[in-house]
Amino acid sequence: MTYYIAKSTLVKNVASYYIIQNVGSVLENDDQQGLAHFLEHMALNGTKHFEGKGILNTLQEKGLVFGKDINAYTSFDETVYNIDNMPTTPDMIDTGLLILKDWANNLLLTDAEIDAERGVIKEEWRTRQNGNMRILQQQLPTMFNNTIYANRLPIGKMEVIDNFEYKALRDFYHDWYRTDLQAIAVVGDINLDGMEAKIKERFSDIPPIKHPKQRINTQIRDNEVLLYVMALDEEVSTAQITFGIRHPKRLREETVADLKTDLLNAMVTTMLSARLKEISQKPEAPFLGAHIGFGDHSRTTKSFTCQIYPKPNEQQEAYKIAMTEVYRAVKFGFTPEELNRTIHQFETSYEKSISKKDEQSHRQLIQTIKNNYLEHATMTDVEQEYEVVKSIFKGLKAEDVHRAISNLYTQNNRYLLVTGVKGQNNLTKKEAEAILMEIENDGTLAPYTDGFAGKTLLSDNSITPGEINFEYTSQKLNATTFTLSNGVKVHYKFSNKNKNDVQFKAVSDGGLSLVKDDDLPSASMVKNTVDFSGLGDYSATDLTKVLAGKSANTTIYINNITEGINGNSTSKDVEALLQMVYLHFVKPRFDEAAFKVLMGNVNNYIMRRSKDINAKISDSVTVALYGYDNPQRRLFDQDYAKEIDFETIKKLYKERFANPADFQFFIVGDVPIDSIRPLLKSYIASLPTEKGKEQWMDNTPDWVRKHIDKDVFLEMEDPKSTVSIGYRNNLDYSLKNEWLVRTLGDLLQLRYTETLREQEGGTYGASVNAQLLKEPRKQATISIAFDANPEKEEGLIKIVHNEIHKLAEGDIDQSDLDKTLTNYLKERKEAKDNNSEYMRLLTDYILEGYNRHDPKNFENIINGISKKDIQEIAKTILKGADTYEIVCKPDQALKK
Repeated sequence: MTYYIAKSTLVKNVASYYIIQNVGSVLENDDQQGLAHFLEHMALNGTKHFEGKGILNTLQEKGLVFGKDINAYTSFDETVYNIDNMPTTPDMIDTGLLILKDWANNLLLTDAEIDAERGVIKEEWRTRQNGNMRILQQQLPTMFNNTIYANRLPIGKMEVIDNFEYKALRDFYHDWYRTDLQAIAVVGDINLDGMEAKIKERFSDIPPIKHPKQRINTQIRDNEVLLYVMALDEEVSTAQITFGIRHPKRLREETVADLKTDLLNAMVTTMLSARLKEISQKPEAPFLGAHIGFGDHSRTTKSFTCQIYPKPNEQQEAYKIAMTEVYRAVKFGFTPEELNRTIHQFETSYEKSISKKDEQSHRQLIQTIKNNYLEHATMTDVEQEYEVVKSIFKGLKAEDVHRAISNLYTQNNRYLLVTGVKGQNNLTKKEAEAILMEIENDGTLAPYTDGFAGKTLLSDNSITPGEINFEYTSQKLNATTFTLSNGVKVHYKFSNKNKNDVQFKAVSDGGLSLVKDDDLPSASMVKNTVDFSGLGDYSATDLTKVLAGKSANTTIYINNITEGINGNSTSKDVEALLQMVYLHFVKPRFDEAAFKVLMGNVNNYIMRRSKDINAKISDSVTVALYGYDNPQRRLFDQDYAKEIDFETIKKLYKERFANPADFQFFIVGDVPIDSIRPLLKSYIASLPTEKGKEQWMDNTPDWVRKHIDKDVFLEMEDPKSTVSIGYRNNLDYSLKNEWLVRTLGDLLQLRYTETLREQEGGTYGASVNAQLLKEPRKQATISIAFDANPEKEEGLIKIVHNEIHKLAEGDIDQSDLDKTLTNYLKERKEAKDNNSEYMRLLTDYILEGYNRHDPKNFENIINGISKKDIQEIAKTILKGADTYEIVCKPDQALKK
């Protein structure tokens, strides 16, 4: 057995425990298809030291949450189990290691638990089965050249899941869960020597398997001719093309030469993707988007890929244009401007990583460990690696990068996956081969040109700086409020919980509530239009070039009752961040050509969702709740899209962002106050402002009735019932009531996992959302949604309602309540170690009027919540509540 330990103090007093199994679905026999994944489920259904649901119960008592902190996954070649962010008290360290040991060698695999889990697996398959999954199943033989990967999707075959003998699962466990295929990884705020001693003591007595089966890595056979498949499905209505070239993967310790190869390959894919993005932003482009990648394909292969999303009936031209750009690089290489920008981009990325090397999350560290164990990837210190990278860049020649793309673009091991659409002119194998031959023999093909260099973000914009009229420092928050000469208020707090990280917010009341109903379609596209248009004097393509080597970004939003700007940057790029904020107010860009490209994406999205069963279900729920003609809750269809207007978008943006003085500005992060002051004068105090403040309006849409009970019948390829249940009622807002409603929802989540999933096996899982809204209406809502076996749907619905009423009657498990409240306290404690928490602290204080770090506003509330409180809040919500119960179910008669 291999073990890894790493110290991380990013989150204090917690550690994460992983077991990495070099075992996946490719090791299954034909009668075991799906059992690698089934075994993953069984790890939470009884072990030597934790019978039944003992592992979940033990961990949840410490505030961990199933699905978030406690989880696992199974893929073709590996199975990984995790317990994240567990307290590092001595007893919990021992518990974490004991659980890993039980997962490694002590699963009980009782007959009863196996049979109980069959239904859960079946419902997981039902939930995930859709048009895209069926497309993937058609493509796997071509993707993997008819090797065992093609027949080993981890979910398996349901006829096997329903009928396998107990011995088949136990045999798989005995054959493959063994010490020579297992790695233990513990990462967190731990004593390394102490943890090492504990691991050796705990795991050394696991006996090795006698006469073990050989763990062979599946090799993908070479192919000289293009492998091709066109996949179709009734529920898929938009095309996609993936051209790939397989390459062997290094399964050995990496060298400096390997690092250089990886670096050059990453540069190549970055530059090629940028070229394709530039093309896609032209209205006449035959594709909506295209992307170049080079990444994992199987355990033994990587793949150089070009993914293309064609416009309707333009598959051939989309393929030709995208592959022409690939071959242009193969033939001529890249321009000096492209190389310089990409080097700056990579240098900035390394410098940011170095500044944050002590802030890697547990999962980031585990990913490095996992890659080392399974694929022998080198675990390199980022500072040491950057020194090597800098020396590579120093001696880099254009021909080195040209050679890299040429090495990726080989003539063998090619494959082409076409997701076609019935009734369209789909790309055939013959056409694809002819197009490639034409491109590769085109004597008129010219090099790419790029003369964009040396330009600055503000271009010719002249700025007259303003002044800071007043500063006030709050002792409670250790934060400063600046009142600027133009009336704008900026709230600033220094925080280096995350090094080299600065966060920005600007928020104003109003939002969509002040938009006329007829303009709502256009309002929904304001953010997208701004994103597609660029900023200031630069298109979206050129903006990326201007910002090369900088790490700063902003995005605008308009939601129901507010609008604003969010942004972030590194410490050295705060000026660029605030320059972008300045331009959003003073010189926003609205590019009509970019808008046309956006609308092409909108129309493709509408087409894609027109046959997607989950989109149909979502639309059916919306119509059942609000009717067909509610202007606040319209369906996103062609009629909606026709009302999206470019000029209206410009007008709405200028209305919503007309007056910076109507916004509250927030800056939190690793930047000293002396550095902030001159930037505020230049870029915020210089903004033109007006007098007056806007207020949001309450235009919350009503349901069609107070009580809705509706069945919707839909044609489906794979039958399932999707159940949506909801309650809502008016409720006075207070912080305590907010936490009581959330607690009620989380208790229901625990109950539904136990009943609907574990006891009944009728669903993979129910999703519960309970919240108390403060604005625009003080209203409590509870919503429950789940996919279900149609044959069990009615019984499951009864359980949903019964469990809510049980809580209102006082039938509340104290242990469930303790688990839930402990989780809240644990999460808040861990959250205080990052800048995002201090941004929440500042915005809550200024916008909501309370200090979230004052115990009376959190800890005292949570520690004071009782079963009686939960019973009373449940009774209050249920009494006279508006309700809905909407079930979308298969109508096989429609299909016939």
